[in-house]
Amino acid sequence: HLQLVESGGGLVQPGGSLRLSCAASGFPLRSYSIGWFRQAPGKEREEVSCITSSGRSTTYVDSVKGRFTISRDDAKNTAYLQMNSLKPEDTAIYYCATGSWGVCRGAAGDFNRWGQGTQVTVSP
Repeated sequence: HLQLVESGGGLVQPGGSLRLSCAASGFPLRSYSIGWFRQAPGKEREEVSCITSSGRSTTYVDSVKGRFTISRDDAKNTAYLQMNSLKPEDTAIYYCATGSWGVCRGAAGDFNRWGQGTQVTVSP
């Protein structure tokens, strides 16, 4: 069964940290770019970060630059999103997804396999 499973979400105070994981099963991640997306209630889904299949290039939405770090460990078939200095506005459901082209073009349509999401809540 081919799937992505996110984990690591939870409730954290402002200024805290979380590390999200995206574990793939049934297929190797190494050929795919990996994107992290989030969707807050009443808002559109946005791409937070992306890493290319080679791991040599990453992208971040401006609001998380300097606070979030995307990475991948193809040996573990897992990708990560390290989130530091969390703010209440980071509260959302976070999803990971794989892009078949291996690149990060900022196009949600490039991503064709999605996880079920993990809730991140930043609150005092």
